[in-house]
Amino acid sequence: MVKELFDKLHEECAVFGIYGNSEAAKMTYLGLYALQHRGQEGSGIVSSDGAKFHTEKGIGLVADIFTQDRLKKLPGSMAIGHNRYSTFGENTLKNVQPLIVNYARGTLALAHNGNLTNANMLRDELEAYGAIFQSSSDSEVIIHLIAHSKGDSLVDRITEALGRVRGAYSLLFLSEEGLIGVRDSYGVRPLVLGKLKESYVLASETSAFDLIEAEYIREIAPGEIVVINEKGVTSYTPFQKTPHAFCIFEHVYFAKPDSFIFGENVYAVRKRLGVELAREAPVEADVVIPVPDSGTSAALGYASGSGIPYEYGLIRNHYVGRTFIEPEQTIRHFGVKIKLNTVKEVLKGKRVIVIDDSLVRGTTSMKIVKMIRAAGAKEIHMRISSPMILSPCFYGINTPTKEELIASNHTVEDIRKFITADSLAYLSMDGLLRSAKSADPKEFCTACFTGTYPIPFPDRYRDQLFLFETKPN
Repeated sequence: MVKELFDKLHEECAVFGIYGNSEAAKMTYLGLYALQHRGQEGSGIVSSDGAKFHTEKGIGLVADIFTQDRLKKLPGSMAIGHNRYSTFGENTLKNVQPLIVNYARGTLALAHNGNLTNANMLRDELEAYGAIFQSSSDSEVIIHLIAHSKGDSLVDRITEALGRVRGAYSLLFLSEEGLIGVRDSYGVRPLVLGKLKESYVLASETSAFDLIEAEYIREIAPGEIVVINEKGVTSYTPFQKTPHAFCIFEHVYFAKPDSFIFGENVYAVRKRLGVELAREAPVEADVVIPVPDSGTSAALGYASGSGIPYEYGLIRNHYVGRTFIEPEQTIRHFGVKIKLNTVKEVLKGKRVIVIDDSLVRGTTSMKIVKMIRAAGAKEIHMRISSPMILSPCFYGINTPTKEELIASNHTVEDIRKFITADSLAYLSMDGLLRSAKSADPKEFCTACFTGTYPIPFPDRYRDQLFLFETKPN
């Protein structure tokens, strides 16, 4: 794949689970389809009738993996599924989740959204005691810790295991006892509970509920374990309370605009980001255009806040696959042009404001600016609906290293010159937090913008992270 097509912070993962439905696997397939934006590298489903477990996995997109024939191999009234973007471990079939194991206490399947900051340390310890790992995924550490636990119940064993891990996690477990959901005590990644007639559903985002016509009930609280079985939903809060650290980038980019995250509709937040940006960084112009689709909601807000007309000056090709054949003859900006094309009638002779959600390496922004100028734009003013990204994320987002983040070692003026825009401005941190009204500003994780990490790292792992600036895997 051409690198500049993906000059974004990459989505982490998606989880979906359902209990008490005769078409559990098909509902899970639909839920994963609705959550495809959170991970496109691989997908898997594990189903069960409480006795036998069945699994189907593959590399690629949900619709390509789960044919009718494969779904027929997934009987049972409960299931969990996972869409993967590799934040830890290489992209191979063995790392595709849900992970499933048979151990002394029965069968257990796991789907994980997030990243464990002490996974390597725990893995070394477990291997020293004879544990054999089948994958390079950090999630497998949790499975081994549960298997080693002496707890009486599965909830006890999960609690003991998670008491040893550090980092961000929204987890789904499937066992003979039913469906279990867990969210870390910081609440970094979202996890929501819904109901479909007599069935209960858990998912990363509420948009998965809309597709299957499930009713949204509530968010799983930070530090909560919910057990769903024939008794209904039982809640446990066994973990020590910590300050909340909701990932603010869910509102900026990751979650779908139609989802309800951290107590608020994502579209409404993103539109307010644009309104704030228009107030903070006004400029005389003729038209506001988004970089689709990531900048669309904020561009609508900017247009509303500034009174400048909104237009589609860039059209996105939604059918770009995982690979494509590049021509032998060089085509300028090929990687971006296969994904975006200009509407010359909108841009020619105009002073154009271009809205995007973030600027990571700057390579894509530079190519977009050059495309718009080639279409005849008179001036190009780039506006970013989030602050400058200064630091990597270690909580479940595949971020470039600090050296690759252009804002970490360049000024706004340096970046403006690099992308060849006539002006460049970012939303302030205060503007970002004002736009996400549902929570106290102190309850959000803003580490990628500030370098302040709310979840402590073990000393050995902290040295490794910040000495080498490695990507979370």
